[in-house]
Amino acid sequence: MSEAKHPSESDVLNAFLKMMLRVALLLLIGFVGLLAYMYLRQESFVYFPDATIRATPQFVGLAYEDVLLKTSDGVALGAWWVPAEKARVALVFAHGNGGNISDRLDHLRLFNALGLSVMAFDYRGYGTSEGKPGEEGTYSDMEAAVEHVVRERGIPRARIVYHGESLGGGVAVECAVRQPPGALLLESTLTSVRDMARHHYPWLPSSLLLRIRYDSIAKLSQVHCPVLIVHSPDDDIVPFWMGEALFKASNEPKRFARLVGYHNSGGLTVSPEAQLALGGFLDEFLADRQAQPGSE
Repeated sequence: MSEAKHPSESDVLNAFLKMMLRVALLLLIGFVGLLAYMYLRQESFVYFPDATIRATPQFVGLAYEDVLLKTSDGVALGAWWVPAEKARVALVFAHGNGGNISDRLDHLRLFNALGLSVMAFDYRGYGTSEGKPGEEGTYSDMEAAVEHVVRERGIPRARIVYHGESLGGGVAVECAVRQPPGALLLESTLTSVRDMARHHYPWLPSSLLLRIRYDSIAKLSQVHCPVLIVHSPDDDIVPFWMGEALFKASNEPKRFARLVGYHNSGGLTVSPEAQLALGGFLDEFLADRQAQPGSE
């Protein structure tokens, strides 16, 4: 009988290398597929709209009007106008990337107590607003809200504060570049979506993947109104260094105040010192401001 032929060491090595090559190829295909999915579906990683309006400002004792806004590209948006007695200025509120305006009633109550009339609007795809959210769409949405305050409420831009919460800060910054306000308030705002991706997913080639940018850090040099930035050192989603970086990138006059708490359980509504800073900011820069020549 002939002896069984045993594979040589080189045969074993070649088989092992072929197996490892197949595994590496499968991993590469899977990774490329994941990147393609994230590129094509990145809106679902950025926007988390909720269509359910759970309560209105009346729930926290505020008078309000339902408003239907129309954007420049014909999208109908749901919004609230919440007037304050003897209002010092108006505030246009660009909320964060989750929920809708009915989740921000504490903000509306705080601003009302500070003597601010508020235009709170939902981006397209949020609340009762039509359409699907996208970066350029959110800019158009805020422009429609500002235009309503100017045209329908008769308030000049020099007496309007743009407030951006989290991702809404990117919306407010872009709008401040396009239509300069009296002041800009950024709460827990990210420097850019690119920086957020690098922070949370350092293994991703985010510079190649991202179509959605909200690049506030690059735009703030074009904003020349007073800026107040508020951010918590304990923010677990948008790191504190982003607030510091935005402050550094802003032009004077500018102010910074610390919030308390985490990103979704802290913020301006639970931060008394930051609320005092906001009141002082309004007194310092907007209390007696009138419309500037050529402003609406």
